[in-house]
Amino acid sequence: MKITSLPRLINAFLPLALVMLAWQTPALAQATNCTQGSTCVSVGGGNDSMSKEQARQSQQQWDDTHRLRNKVNTRVEKNFDKFDRAEDAKDNCDRSENLNAYWEPNTQRCLDRLSGRQINP
Repeated sequence: MKITSLPRLINAFLPLALVMLAWQTPALAQATNCTQGSTCVSVGGGNDSMSKEQARQSQQQWDDTHRLRNKVNTRVEKNFDKFDRAEDAKDNCDRSENLNAYWEPNTQRCLDRLSGRQINP
């Protein structure tokens, strides 16, 4: 049996393709609805101890991430405050009425030109 016509070929395989599609759609829908990171609600069925373990691990991962973000934010704020204090000290040193006061950028201190000691303008 030789099928040479394209419409006859489509008519032959179309029902088979539809049956396969109808059979696979529920399986694919179930697999795609519950991906990692999404919220899945299931009624009955399913391994409760496994889902509880996954929820615990997810919560632990979120807590660890939150803790790490807080540490990073604290460090950034600390560095910013340090830089801000140094800028304020530099401005105070530059505006000082003491003519011998100068700002040392390496040590970030206001020093006396004559003695080299730190001064508070």
